Amino acid sequence: MTILTLASEKKHRRSPKTTTTTTTPFLLPQTHHHYHQHHAEYYSGEGGFFGAVFNLSTTVVGAGIMALPAAAKELGLIPGVIMIVLIAVLTESSIEMVLRFGKASKASSYSGVVGDTFGGAGRTILQACIVVNNVGMLVVYMIIIGDVLSGSWADGGHHTGVIEGWFGQRWWTTRFALLLFTTLFVLAPLLSFRRLDSLRYTSALSVFLALLFVVIMAGIAILKMAQGDVGIPRLLPNIEGQASFWKLFTTFPVLVTAYICHYSIHPIENELKDPAQMKSIVRASMGLCALVYVATSFFGFVLFGEKTLDDVLANFDADLKIPYGRVVEDVVRMSYGVHLMLVFPIVFFSLRLNLDGLLFPYNTLPFAYDGKRFFSVTVGLMGFIFLGANFIPSIWDAFQFTGATAAVSIGFIFPAAIALRDPHGIASKNDTRVSWLMILMAVSSSTAAISSDLYSIFEAS
Repeated sequence: MTILTLASEKKHRRSPKTTTTTTTPFLLPQTHHHYHQHHAEYYSGEGGFFGAVFNLSTTVVGAGIMALPAAAKELGLIPGVIMIVLIAVLTESSIEMVLRFGKASKASSYSGVVGDTFGGAGRTILQACIVVNNVGMLVVYMIIIGDVLSGSWADGGHHTGVIEGWFGQRWWTTRFALLLFTTLFVLAPLLSFRRLDSLRYTSALSVFLALLFVVIMAGIAILKMAQGDVGIPRLLPNIEGQASFWKLFTTFPVLVTAYICHYSIHPIENELKDPAQMKSIVRASMGLCALVYVATSFFGFVLFGEKTLDDVLANFDADLKIPYGRVVEDVVRMSYGVHLMLVFPIVFFSLRLNLDGLLFPYNTLPFAYDGKRFFSVTVGLMGFIFLGANFIPSIWDAFQFTGATAAVSIGFIFPAAIALRDPHGIASKNDTRVSWLMILMAVSSSTAAISSDLYSIFEAS
């Protein structure tokens, strides 16, 4: 998922040229805001409707799309589609709450809204959740990149990666070696940029590659259906015991993670000529993403059926029995692998800023201008993510962990808690009902998902 995080506390939408260069060390209550003031970005207010829809949609669609066919396999096609649409509707509601309470508190970031409602402690907890979520997402990105390049093991079999398929098994085609090469020669140069605007061209290319993946997969599935090689997949879940029943709940964190974009909404709103359009923009974006997710889940499950893997890209190492099949398979996998390489620094950018805000909340020197701080945080985070990608077995495990903890907190629990706390007295009865529904779904499903994982671990041992 691509994520743009803005850590500023005051509105500057209509005064883009205004900057704050002085500090007031004698006013102690203001010292907590020094970090946010010095790292604020100012917007020109020239953004339009379609550009905002495009930006928010690309923020939403990320690595989570790879696990959706597997979620459809667990739930069955009909419940899977229903859940994708339901989560989209609830996500839209939670974003609308954050926007509305943001206007009331005059906060220009998600953390600002939470800080206005729950104080500095609440803001810190949210930032910690963002760090956990983004670290988990980047680990997933690297796992998928590793699967694409060097292959993966699933269901007792090895699924060949693109580079491994081209050159055979060599020491330099192993997962560790290829991820190390990618980190040093692809990701490191992109991570060295200190301004997000420097990545605008690689971001545009990544969007094109993601769309290419969806279109090609849909085309292959339609061709196979026309040939009679595949049919309509299982419509309902296959429950054969207690373990399979509880495993259904593990799909909820995966679906929630696929829609997380809450920390991007204020920066996008601040760019608009007419901020009143933001509600329509969110609705259009969620509808578009839900359509893409339903298409991916449907065609992925149709194409691979019960053999659908947690990372559907790994399924493309098999012979699809279509003209130029091997070339098409490699194009599909490499297109999305390169897409994730290009999206990686954008997600990392927000992660780096939030972690720096947690570690150095009172530092008045902007992060981008402090070379030692910039280098140490970047290297430390990248080393941790690299190790996680080499030792976490699959993206399903990573999605379940981050989805059941940080993602549900960011997407549902914090927005619902803000509406229930209602510091400005603007919450409606419908807000209250929706908030309790979001909390109930988030807590119950996450608890069930974590319990299912623990049950599987103990049963295996």
